[in-house]
Amino acid sequence: MDRLSIISGALFFAANVFAVTSLAMPDWIVTENGGTTRLGLMQSCLTIYNRPTVCYTPTLSSEWWITLIAILAGCLCVTSTLVLLFISIWERQLVHVAKWFGFAAVIFFCVAAVVFPMGFKHEEIGGAPFQLPNSYNVGISYIFFVMALWTTVISELFASKICLPHF
Repeated sequence: MDRLSIISGALFFAANVFAVTSLAMPDWIVTENGGTTRLGLMQSCLTIYNRPTVCYTPTLSSEWWITLIAILAGCLCVTSTLVLLFISIWERQLVHVAKWFGFAAVIFFCVAAVVFPMGFKHEEIGGAPFQLPNSYNVGISYIFFVMALWTTVISELFASKICLPHF
C-alpha cells in the first residue's frame, strides 16, 4: 500500500467520523429564543429558562428525511470505501472500485448539502427554503457535516490520483 492510499484512507476515516458525529448531535439548527432550542436530524432538544433539557425524536419534513437518508447512504459508501481500500492491500484491483464508492459518497453528501436548507420552512423554524430567520443559526452539527463533505472530496482527489495510470 503506497503513501497516497494511506492518506486517502485516513481522510475517508476522518470524513466518516465527522458525518456520524454530525448525525449524533442535535445541533443542526440552534436558537436562544425563549430558552435554547437545538434541532437535529436524529433528535432535538429544548431547554426553557434553565429548566431540565428535554430531548425528543423530531418529526422531520420531507427535505430533512432526504438529507438524513443521503447522509446515511454517504456514510455507508465511505465505510465501503475504507473496507475496499484495506482489502486492496492484497487485491490491488479493488482500489478502482473503492474510488467509485468514494465518488458516490461525495454525490450523496452534496445532495444532502443542497436539500437540507430547503427544510428551513419547517414549522419550528418559520423560515423559507434557503432563508434561515435571523434568530436561528446553523450549529456545530452542520459544521461537522460540511467538514465531512469537504474531507470526502479531498479524499476522493487522493483516491483518484491513486487510480491514474503510471507511466
